Amino acid sequence: MIPRDQQERCRALVSEAAAGLLDPQGRDLAVRVQWWPLAGLPGEWPVATLGEGPPLLLLHGFDSSFLEFRRLAPRLAASHRLFIPDLHGFGFTPRPAAGPYGPAPVLDHLERLLAAIEERHGDVGRSRDGSEGGVGLIGASMGGAVAVELARRRPGSISRLLLLAPAGLTGRPMPLPPLLDALGVRFLALPTVRRGLCRSAFADPDSDVGPPELEIASLHLQAPRWAEALAAFARSGGFAGCGAPLPPQPLEVLWGAQDRILRPPQKRAVLALLGERVRELQNCGHLPHIDQPHTVAAAWLRQPVTPS
Repeated sequence: MIPRDQQERCRALVSEAAAGLLDPQGRDLAVRVQWWPLAGLPGEWPVATLGEGPPLLLLHGFDSSFLEFRRLAPRLAASHRLFIPDLHGFGFTPRPAAGPYGPAPVLDHLERLLAAIEERHGDVGRSRDGSEGGVGLIGASMGGAVAVELARRRPGSISRLLLLAPAGLTGRPMPLPPLLDALGVRFLALPTVRRGLCRSAFADPDSDVGPPELEIASLHLQAPRWAEALAAFARSGGFAGCGAPLPPQPLEVLWGAQDRILRPPQKRAVLALLGERVRELQNCGHLPHIDQPHTVAAAWLRQPVTPS
């Protein structure tokens, strides 16, 4: 069960974001959040829904929220029906006290969300000319590993993938032991640490990171049981080694040349796995959908890149 006051607090945080975020694109996206009941899960789950056309599911990264896609969503909504959830245990989702938290609940939640999308929007599985079925999938950072796992689980539901600086495709899970997980979460909650992490995600933080970005990077920390859920996820080992075997759907990867979040050995391992599927973007950090939303949109729409 989800305590009523916890669910109400999650809703209130999103409503406050819709009314008062410094970033106008963040406000616009928060307005689009709906709260969906999902069969087999307690409570109601946030998913920003906007646009018209073939369905496209966008998955955010570790310790983030749907607001990560505030700059990309307007560029895709004219041609796609967008579904942007918070991943299980992250963002503004309800967090049951008993858990569980880790990769399995994240994927279970998304499979139930796919079922709800198909039930609510049965006609969105086809493009306007009727030629393409299935849901498109864009995953950023850890969301890239989640996208690959989901595509393998639901090959008949997912049409193609675009991964943005994917994390977790290689390596092996490294669970944090008790005490260390709690210490790590306390460390992540420190304002100076949040500011440093936010700045390190951008190619040019001196010009691109200000109060609006810092506000969005920390807003979800106010969600009930944020610390407990994040610590439990750390104990699970998270997503790692998810890239092999690659799913059968068409797959493309965009990676920022100035990515300072993923270390060079991680990037080399991913390049060895994905090869020519990877395209490196200059003047771009760990968040292509924030640094260069026009490039990401053009890649998905298979259009020439036009300046932002």
